[in-house]
Amino acid sequence: MIVRIEIEPVEASEFAYRVTYEAEALYADQGLASVEEALVAAVEGLSPDVVGVEVAYGGVISGTYPLDVVALNLAQIVAHALNTAAAIQQARSRG
Repeated sequence: MIVRIEIEPVEASEFAYRVTYEAEALYADQGLASVEEALVAAVEGLSPDVVGVEVAYGGVISGTYPLDVVALNLAQIVAHALNTAAAIQQARSRG
């Protein structure tokens, strides 16, 4: 199973996440201090049958990763999600 982890800023220094499978919400939380913390919390709650995650930040999907890759490359995945969302936002504002 491949789930989607959607991370959103709630306030200036607070983040929320929601884990979904085929658009059905599985679980969620908020009040986390960083995007990285939100991603870790989301991954920690995954069931054993999850083999991959699709990561989205600010409504922009940045990639799909095998679960073991997320654990080994957390900082890079977070940076990629933030950079991808910023680039899409910038492109939208030009249009």
